[in-house]
Amino acid sequence: MKIIIKDNKENASKEAFKLFANSIANGAKVIGLATGSTPLDLYKEWVNSDVDTRDLVSINLDEYVGLTADNDQSYHYFMQKNLFDKKPFKKSYIPDGIKAINDPEGSSAEYNQIIAENPIDLQLLGLGQNGHIAFNEPGTAFDSVTHEVKLTDNTIKANSRFFADVADVPKSAICMGIANIMSAKEIVIMAFGKNKAEAVKKMIEGPVTEVVPASVLQNHSNVTLIIDEDAASMLSSK
Repeated sequence: MKIIIKDNKENASKEAFKLFANSIANGAKVIGLATGSTPLDLYKEWVNSDVDTRDLVSINLDEYVGLTADNDQSYHYFMQKNLFDKKPFKKSYIPDGIKAINDPEGSSAEYNQIIAENPIDLQLLGLGQNGHIAFNEPGTAFDSVTHEVKLTDNTIKANSRFFADVADVPKSAICMGIANIMSAKEIVIMAFGKNKAEAVKKMIEGPVTEVVPASVLQNHSNVTLIIDEDAASMLSSK
């Protein structure tokens, strides 16, 4: 695992974008994308760049069950607002949060097929405080594929800052499994702030264990971790 430490998240995000631009220039065609606050500065760099996305395919990690694509808290809406409206892709895939209400297994199977037909060249990840990647919480099997995830109370609480009330936060999501993520040819994972420092340390210095889902990335041959100094503050050596 390659580790890049920058003084702040803005400069770390600029470094991450350089990796994306370089991979695309070298032929990457299918890009796995993430949502949340972590990739926002990366997407800003992308929008302000001359990198052309019109021949690219994007595949997002997850979507809330029960939210329509035009709901301003859905990940469809997030991606449109922060990237796709300015940088349209040839094709963009995000799980269908409405279809998943009545048929989560069918929706998951369809998404697995999409990933199989569009092998991911470069996957973007954020890191949860408990070591989760996407909505794959501690205890998720390393061989898991796309599935419905019942969100933990901690995840619901963490995501409630985006909603008017914690009661409005969806209770489940359709999410790529860890095996889907690990199938990507290249992975970039980002983490910022002191609240991520313990997870960063466990991810790269601890054992590979399902208790810390992100620790599985130690087994991938091409991973770059990009963090700021705060997120790196608990590492044994920098």
